[in-house]
Amino acid sequence: MIDLAARRGVEEAVHPAKLSQDPDVVIVGAGSAGISAARRLLAAGLSVSMLEARHRIGGRTLTVSLSGHPVDLGAHWLHAGPINPLVKLGRERGELLRRAPVEGRLFIKGRQASLSESEAFGRAFAIADRALTQAARAPEDQPAGKVLPPLGRFGPRVAAIHGLISGRPLDEVSLHDFPSMEYADNLFIAGGLGAYIARLGKGLPIRLGTAVHALDWSGQGVRVESSAGTLHAKAVIVTTPMALLQKDVIRFAPALPQPVAAAIYGFAQGVYEHVVLHWPDSPFRGPDRLASLVGKHREPPGLLTRIDGGPFHFFELDQPTAALLDHRDADAPGRFARAVLAEHFGHKAIRNLNVCRSTTWRHDPWSRASWAVVPPGLVAVRDQLKESVGERIWFAGEALSRAQWGTAGGAWEEGARAAGEIVERLKTRA
Repeated sequence: MIDLAARRGVEEAVHPAKLSQDPDVVIVGAGSAGISAARRLLAAGLSVSMLEARHRIGGRTLTVSLSGHPVDLGAHWLHAGPINPLVKLGRERGELLRRAPVEGRLFIKGRQASLSESEAFGRAFAIADRALTQAARAPEDQPAGKVLPPLGRFGPRVAAIHGLISGRPLDEVSLHDFPSMEYADNLFIAGGLGAYIARLGKGLPIRLGTAVHALDWSGQGVRVESSAGTLHAKAVIVTTPMALLQKDVIRFAPALPQPVAAAIYGFAQGVYEHVVLHWPDSPFRGPDRLASLVGKHREPPGLLTRIDGGPFHFFELDQPTAALLDHRDADAPGRFARAVLAEHFGHKAIRNLNVCRSTTWRHDPWSRASWAVVPPGLVAVRDQLKESVGERIWFAGEALSRAQWGTAGGAWEEGARAAGEIVERLKTRA
């Protein structure tokens, strides 16, 4: 996803000459959670060593330059502005933020919908949201998809969009967890979210290309075994995605307590991918607009059009659609996007459409998913992982956030939480 020249530039920006072999805290992973935790710990005067398996920082945030335009291949939205710590920090830093438009665009059989049709579409969403919120007040959890009422012609579309933003079809998503995701007041940041996270990590003590494969917490501290050798620390923050922890990429000795292990294995893999399109003469108008295309045999799970007012668009893939494209060649997502858009607008309309990139976070060796999803009946897993293990190992990342799960802001929030608990713990011991 990143060329060698860019890799060298990132490594030179963040890779220190030498990391401490005996820091106060080792942080596993240099994504949003790891960077947040490191900044909090260093501000408190503690020593930190960060180990990152990738050859870049940012985790599942990554901005690349396409024809001179910054384009995010990972997380792109700053969701829930009023509670998102990355929004608050961005404003304090003087970063250029822009509010995401509230109104999207509806196209029916290739034509823009009438006002009455758009209003009916909006009402279907409002009815679905009320039904989900009210049903979630019941003590017993159930699949979110089971409580959707009849929504008329737009019902399948509403369910598909909610499944897209959830990472799995609603029948596989906890109803009690679903309403916790706040998506009001969304924003975008100039230059891309991945580039913003990378700026926040500049100068931190990070060793890139270093995979952690064992944590031994049998003694007073933690022995961290990695591809670059062994470190010893008083505490460790693990920001490794849940999908990787489920594959036992890190060996814990002694084994994690049963409730902690059960919580890790309780998550499902959320899938959200996008095909980046360069389509300067597209029929879409207005920057950063969500578009829904209905009325044809195939409908895009999601579209974000005219990103930053430019010629780039995200053709979004949900989990069922991505699964259909698995085991095909690398160009299959792009061909699918072109075929669907031609079905809606005609082949002549897409003559200047070019496919730039297709993301594959579900297959990326250091993520294996876009985010972590809570299945029905397992809503407690996020909170269960917030408890430290032996007051030496803490977990952090978007999977632990109740209000901002699946987001860079949620990961940042949880990294700061874990770091704050360690600061208090080490002060108590001192």
